[in-house]
Amino acid sequence: MAAYVIVDIDVKDAARYAEYVKVAPATIATYGGRYIVRAGPTHVLEGSWQPKRFVMLEFENAERARAWWASPEYAGPKAMRQSASTANMVLVEGV
Repeated sequence: MAAYVIVDIDVKDAARYAEYVKVAPATIATYGGRYIVRAGPTHVLEGSWQPKRFVMLEFENAERARAWWASPEYAGPKAMRQSASTANMVLVEGV
């Protein structure tokens, strides 16, 4: 079953985050992931959630998504992202 990593990111250091954006995609692709949504404007249809920067990744399954998130390939970029932003990230399985 496909799995999706959904992220709401609040960028605090735009220059450092721009470096992250350059290196993260290769790590995602290594684990078979792909971007479904990468930033862009959001429009609230209901409720009060106001994501700052919305990203959605798709993986073949939850195991591949977890493997990417915990991988040595993503360790450096993850630290870069965490130093440049704060995030809420969830993994959900779905169709």
